[in-house]
Amino acid sequence: MSEEVQELDDQPQPDSVVPLIFGRLLKRLRAQAGMERAELGRVTGYSAATIASYEQGRRIPNAKFIVQADEVLDAKGALTDFVEEMEKAQYPAFFQDAAVLEKKAMALHVFAVQGVPGLLQTEDYARAVFTMWRPPLDGETIEQRVMARLARQELLTRKPAPTLTFVLEEAVVRKQLGGSDVWRGQLERILLDIQRRNVEIQVLPDESTEHASLTGPFTLIETMQGRRMAYVPAHKASRLYSDRATVRELEQQYSSLRAQALSPLKSLAFIEKLLGET
Repeated sequence: MSEEVQELDDQPQPDSVVPLIFGRLLKRLRAQAGMERAELGRVTGYSAATIASYEQGRRIPNAKFIVQADEVLDAKGALTDFVEEMEKAQYPAFFQDAAVLEKKAMALHVFAVQGVPGLLQTEDYARAVFTMWRPPLDGETIEQRVMARLARQELLTRKPAPTLTFVLEEAVVRKQLGGSDVWRGQLERILLDIQRRNVEIQVLPDESTEHASLTGPFTLIETMQGRRMAYVPAHKASRLYSDRATVRELEQQYSSLRAQALSPLKSLAFIEKLLGET
């Protein structure tokens, strides 16, 4: 990857056509094998409607289905060659490159200001977030993005275990997105994640008189090769920075944020108190 700033705008990317190409290939191989959609669905554990969605590029198949279909249709790797690109295509264009780096990261440090970070979200919270998206997403896209978000959370239990730290603005844990039941379930999930040995979660309280990053959220990423990068989300212009000067600046901000936030132990007590008040 270049040392230049990587611009990740929200316009259609080359990868956006990958599901269409895969779908056409899947349909051709199925026809050559003399199988109906229902038959392929039966042997792979999916409905005919789901197979149709895959073939039309409207839905992203997971790696398990791709491997199964490749074997059933005797594709000799023609379908499995798409596994990595299809995993990437699950995400909005502006997040695709960051998602690839996140999956293989040895360390992630996340500063969140509006909502609970995707790596910590419950399924109900994630669905509420995507349901509130404007312009509205169709139901199939919502479910696809929810499943993709949950799949990202395999990072929390991956071996070797990555180091994961989070600094959450107090508003993040107070905001009842999705309603009180969803909110309570989300806080309970955070309390469970705090117990993980490779995870540290801190709350930056509103009463803090210091704040090192009023410019917004960001994620610091360290790869297995020791490279350090920073992902900064923004409307239609999210960026992945790899130049050392910018990354060092954000690292300094994050270090200060951790010092200004409650300790992990006090953050746990803060969230438990929130739950106890309801």
